[in-house]
Amino acid sequence: MRTEDESLKSWLWRCELLPTLRSEPWLWGAAGLLLLLGLMMALNTTYFISLSKTGAPFHLFKRQLLSIALGLATMLLFARIPARGWQRIALGAFAVSVILLLALWVPGLGITKSGARRWLSLGRLTIEPSEPAKFAWVIFLADLLSRNEERIEDFRRGLLPALLVFTPLAAIVLSQPDFGATVVLALLLFAMSFAAGVPPKQLGAAGGGLSALFVYQAWHKTYRARRLFAFAHPWALTRSAGFQLVQSLIALGAGGNWGVGLGAGEQKMFYLPQAHTDFVFAVIGEELGLAGALAVVGLFATIVVRGMRIARNEPEPFASLLAAGMTALLALQAAINMAVVTGLLPTKGLALPFLSYGGSAMVVSLAALGVLLGLGRRAEVQ
Repeated sequence: MRTEDESLKSWLWRCELLPTLRSEPWLWGAAGLLLLLGLMMALNTTYFISLSKTGAPFHLFKRQLLSIALGLATMLLFARIPARGWQRIALGAFAVSVILLLALWVPGLGITKSGARRWLSLGRLTIEPSEPAKFAWVIFLADLLSRNEERIEDFRRGLLPALLVFTPLAAIVLSQPDFGATVVLALLLFAMSFAAGVPPKQLGAAGGGLSALFVYQAWHKTYRARRLFAFAHPWALTRSAGFQLVQSLIALGAGGNWGVGLGAGEQKMFYLPQAHTDFVFAVIGEELGLAGALAVVGLFATIVVRGMRIARNEPEPFASLLAAGMTALLALQAAINMAVVTGLLPTKGLALPFLSYGGSAMVVSLAALGVLLGLGRRAEVQ
C-alpha cells in the first residue's frame, strides 16, 4: 500500500501538480469552491432545459462535465509553461485568435443564433472565438507593454501601439455583434496599461474617446437602445426587453438572507431566461440567499487579491503584467456579470467564470487560473 502511495506521489511531483498547488492554496482553493458550486448549479439549472429539448435530463450536465475536464487538463498544462514560453508565443497566439474570429464569416463554419454570429463549428466541436481571443489579448498586451517599459510614458511608444491593434480587433468582434466582449477587451487594455505605468491623463483621454464610441454603438442599434431603456425602466417593459432583468430581481428578492434552499428555486423553471449561463448568479441568490451571493463575491475577491499579489511579486515586467492581465480577465467578467444580474449594468451576454454553463468560457477561465498558478509557483521558487 505504501509503495502505491509513494508511486502516486512521485507521479504527481513529476507532473508538477503538488508544487503548483502548494504554492497558491488560497487561489486554487477559492477557484475550486466556485467550480464545485458551478457544477451543482449546472445540474440544478440544466435539468429541465435538457429534459424539454432532448428528453435526457442530464444531457447538458454531462457536456458541462466534459468542459470542466478539458478545462482542468488545460489548467494543469498551462501551469507548467514558464513566463518566457508565454512571451515567445504571444504574437502567434494572438494571430490564431484573430484568424478564429475571422473564420466566423466562412460559410459552413460560423453559426448564427438569435441574430449573432459568435460560434464556430469545427466538426463535433463548437467554440466561441471571442473567449480565447480575450486570453490571447492578455498575453499579447503583456508582451507589447513590457517591451516598451522604458518608454511607456511616451504616448507614441506606449499606449498608441496598443490602441492601433485594439481598433481592428474591436471592429471584428463588434461585427458579430458582441458588444460585451468588446467592452471586456477594452477594459483589459486599460487595466493592463495602468499596471504597466501609462500616465492616467493618457488613459483618461483614450477612455473618453472609446466611451463616446461605445455610446454611439449603443444607440446606433435599435436593440441596444431598447436594452438601455429596459435597464433604466425594467418594470415598464416586464413583458419585453425588461423581462430578463425583472425575473432576475424577483429571484434575488425571493432568496432573502439565507435563500429558499439549494434546488428549491422556481425562477430557473423557464421563468428566468439563460438561468444556466448569463444569469446563474440570480439562481444562486434565490437558492442560497444574500449569504450565498456574498460568499461568491468573497471567493472572487480572494482570487483577485492572490492574483495581484503574484503580479506584485514578479520581478520581470512581462510576467507581472501577465499575472495582472489574467487576474483582470477573471475579475472584470465576474464583476460585469454580477452587476448585470443585480441591475447595476445593462444586460450583456457575459459568462460568470467557473459558474456559468458553457464550454469555451469554462476552458478559458481555467486556463487563466493555470497561468496564475504557474506564475505563483515560479515566484515562490524565486
